Amino acid sequence: MVSVVQNVAIDCADPYELARFWSGVTGRPLHPEDRPGDRETQVVLAEGPVLHFNQVPEAKTIKNRIHLCLRPETSRDQEVDRLLGLGATFVADHRNPDGSGWAILADPEGNEFCVLRSESDRAAMNP
Repeated sequence: MVSVVQNVAIDCADPYELARFWSGVTGRPLHPEDRPGDRETQVVLAEGPVLHFNQVPEAKTIKNRIHLCLRPETSRDQEVDRLLGLGATFVADHRNPDGSGWAILADPEGNEFCVLRSESDRAAMNP
C-alpha cells in the first residue's frame, strides 16, 4: 500500500490573495468555488497535487522546510523577472557564471521557492 499526495498545503494570512499570486505563477485557475475572504483556497494544477492555501493566525518567521521548485517554459532569468513583476521578492542568487544554478524568490507572504533552469537553458549548456 502507498499514499498519494493530494495537495501541498501552504499556511498564510490571506488564502485568496496568495492563491491569486500562485495562479499567476502557474497559469492555472483557482478552484471555481473560491472567493475573497475564504479561509481555504486552491490552485488547480494541470498535473499532480493541488496547491492548497490555509489561513493561519501567525506570520511566517523562519525558512521553509519544504518549498516548491519551478522549471519555467521560458529562460530562468526571464521567469525571475516575470515573477518579480507579479509580486515575488528576490531572496538569494545561486546562479553560476556557466548558466547552472537557481534563484530563490519569495511569494508575497514570504514563502521561499526556487526558479530552476528551463529545458532550453539546460540544452544550451549541453549542445
